[in-house]
Amino acid sequence: MSLNSTPSSERIHIGFFGKRNAGKSSLINAITAQDIAIVSDIKGTTTDPVYKAMELLPLGPVMIIDTPGLDDEGKLGKLRIEKTKQVLNKVDIAILVVDATLGMDNFDYQLIACFKERNIKYIIVHNKSDLCESISDSSSVQECLKIESNSAKTNEIYVSTKNNLHITELKELIANLFEEDINKQLLVKDLIKKNDLVILVTPIDSAAPKGRLILPQQQVIRDLLDGNAITITVRECELEEALNSIKKKPKLIITDSQVFKKVSEYTPADIYLTSFSILFARYKGILFDALEGVKTLELLNDNDTILISEGCTHHRQCDDIGSVKLPAWIKKYSGKNINFEFSSGGSFPNDLSKYKMIIHCGGCMLKDKEVLYRYKSAKAQNVAITNYGITIAYIHGILQRCIEIFYAKSSEKISEQVVR
Repeated sequence: MSLNSTPSSERIHIGFFGKRNAGKSSLINAITAQDIAIVSDIKGTTTDPVYKAMELLPLGPVMIIDTPGLDDEGKLGKLRIEKTKQVLNKVDIAILVVDATLGMDNFDYQLIACFKERNIKYIIVHNKSDLCESISDSSSVQECLKIESNSAKTNEIYVSTKNNLHITELKELIANLFEEDINKQLLVKDLIKKNDLVILVTPIDSAAPKGRLILPQQQVIRDLLDGNAITITVRECELEEALNSIKKKPKLIITDSQVFKKVSEYTPADIYLTSFSILFARYKGILFDALEGVKTLELLNDNDTILISEGCTHHRQCDDIGSVKLPAWIKKYSGKNINFEFSSGGSFPNDLSKYKMIIHCGGCMLKDKEVLYRYKSAKAQNVAITNYGITIAYIHGILQRCIEIFYAKSSEKISEQVVR
């Protein structure tokens, strides 16, 4: 990803679904005016979901996802279908592509049911309409565009990728269908005022990427700058010197969770403290569920299994936080012989029944929808789920302190029954 590009998690995700040979790949190429997807008359050419980040006017930064046909066959077909269904957990808009010469069938209606179940906005695109005489002879866009009057406002449009019939209208329809959630939780700038001083503590160890900061740090710094804050970035070994050398008292210190203990010891009680991971728990809309889930640390027994899940994939280092540090801290805190399993990237188990609890990363690389889906899946299966930062703060006995800033502007406080 380019250093100047919009993160995948912040892009509008548009998924293209449908049966094999309905023309999904051709439609993607027509909409984007690029040869993004491989086009062939042979059924099943697209074997895995294909992701392409790009700018799509008038929407802006988007992630286009081309999926295998849902009528794929055989054992491999079932695996591809499963991957296609996983895409549903992250899309903002679903495009159901139908062969206009064949019409809709049970596969298509099952997909629509999936869209509605997940509250996904969707458009039904009848492709290959140049082969349908009644459509290809029509010059009126309105005759080829239908909008249902029910609450779902299902949109349907007839197009042809062969002669670009109504491709522009389809792009406008996609743009009109997507409405940015104006109530979306802010990351951090709503917590500070103009010219507030914020110190960010960013460890540089063997796991840190060469020559750059990790995505959560980048996003928080940008959000603070958008909020007209003054920011200072230091390593944990430089925090004490920074606090002693500045005249202005910081409003807030934001730290990487893995150095919570050291940073907490250096941070005066009258300065707010939190972590990147806890900020992302609020940003992704799962803060209260995560606060509830962390209490399961008190209920662990020998041979319980904990799933530690990350939203990204990376080469694990000898001091990796997810696979090394967290398990060690949990074992020491609980005094129990705990089993640990790990998942990363787009992989997340469907059956969670074997786990006592799940500890998830901050989810900076995942769409809000996917993070919420994972939390809802855990809740539906009665499995506690929390995140890295909240777990580490809880283990070190500073969780109450690390969420105080969220309630600084009101009299509301989180009960001591919720966090220690």
